[in-house]
Amino acid sequence: MFEQLFSMAGKVCVITGGSRGLGSYMARGFLEAGAKRVYITARKAQPCIEAAEELSQYGDCVALPGDVATTEGITELVKSLNERESHIDVLVNNAGAGWGAPFGEVPEKGWDKVMDVNVKSPFFLVQALAPMLKKNATAEQNACIINIGSIAGLVGNALDNFSYAASKSAIHQLTRVLATELAPDNIRVNAIAPGRFYSKMTEFLSADKDAFEADRQGIPMQRWGEPNDIAGVAIMLSSQAGGFITGQIIAVDGGTSLIH
Repeated sequence: MFEQLFSMAGKVCVITGGSRGLGSYMARGFLEAGAKRVYITARKAQPCIEAAEELSQYGDCVALPGDVATTEGITELVKSLNERESHIDVLVNNAGAGWGAPFGEVPEKGWDKVMDVNVKSPFFLVQALAPMLKKNATAEQNACIINIGSIAGLVGNALDNFSYAASKSAIHQLTRVLATELAPDNIRVNAIAPGRFYSKMTEFLSADKDAFEADRQGIPMQRWGEPNDIAGVAIMLSSQAGGFITGQIIAVDGGTSLIH
């Protein structure tokens, strides 16, 4: 029973921003849990291709480089997927952007870029891929969408990343709305709100020993997240183990959101 509950056997998965950080952690987790195929996409082609080659030691991983922050990029990704698959079972909207600046110095172009990548793009990608998600979904075997939010969308401290915090709060609410909209089609929609994880976006902290230590001390569990921490929750939500969960925002943050 346990293995069946958390099995990804036969599932076709798509992960945006899958070439590094949280995206690659989840891709590896899906493959190790038996996914039939995992497609990763990222804006930079070579790192995306190299990541797929590395992940292929765990299963069938295919790179589909492209910029899903643009209408053209979404159209090309959907076209490529339709050429390769009759349906998909899991979509993870992980691609994200941030723009740090003190209050009073945030440029409009920075605000717009973050909102476009973190909120607008996931919505239009879900809209475009909904037919492929519906195709094989049943009441017993749902399709699944996971939006990657952030505890920045839950707490009241933006840390000079105002548009990022607002965008993550927006993707949390979009998750709830889409969950209601897509439930009749047997598609579940949830969000993961990570705290501190090792990624390109957090290198400014992890590379500074004193800043890292101060940050770690502010986390109840006294550590940053590891690959298995995010992969485990993503597998649970995408498998039968999460079959009755939809519209939820799950903080994976070592307790940070409890005290901030």
